[in-house]
Amino acid sequence: MEEQVIVYDGECRFCQWSIRRIQRLDSLDQFEYLPRQAEGVEARFPRLAESDFNTGLRFVVDGGDIRVGADAVYEIYRRIPRFRPVAWLYRVPVLHQVFRMCYALIARNRHWFGRVACDTEACDAPYEARSASKD
Repeated sequence: MEEQVIVYDGECRFCQWSIRRIQRLDSLDQFEYLPRQAEGVEARFPRLAESDFNTGLRFVVDGGDIRVGADAVYEIYRRIPRFRPVAWLYRVPVLHQVFRMCYALIARNRHWFGRVACDTEACDAPYEARSASKD
């Protein structure tokens, strides 16, 4: 079985909520979920060392192939059986651009969405905004 790792911002409430959602849908238990802050992530995936996670999560498959943001979400959802029949829509040129723009908008505002999406006690952890210089 190929390695399929979802690397996300473990300090982002919206990201945590999104990962919990994917985990619930992942009935085949095919993905490894790894916060970018976990020890050894950069040693395991050196190309992530310079990644700006403000642009979205990362999906890493065998061979170190990395998808970012909306492309990562597409790769994840096309592997989830119940979404396979509609995942092809991402490949339609106009829709592809719309999905990417929507993802970028959400990624830029994910900390605001995190306040809305919080649904577990993990969300009670103190929240610290990141500096605007990283955006």
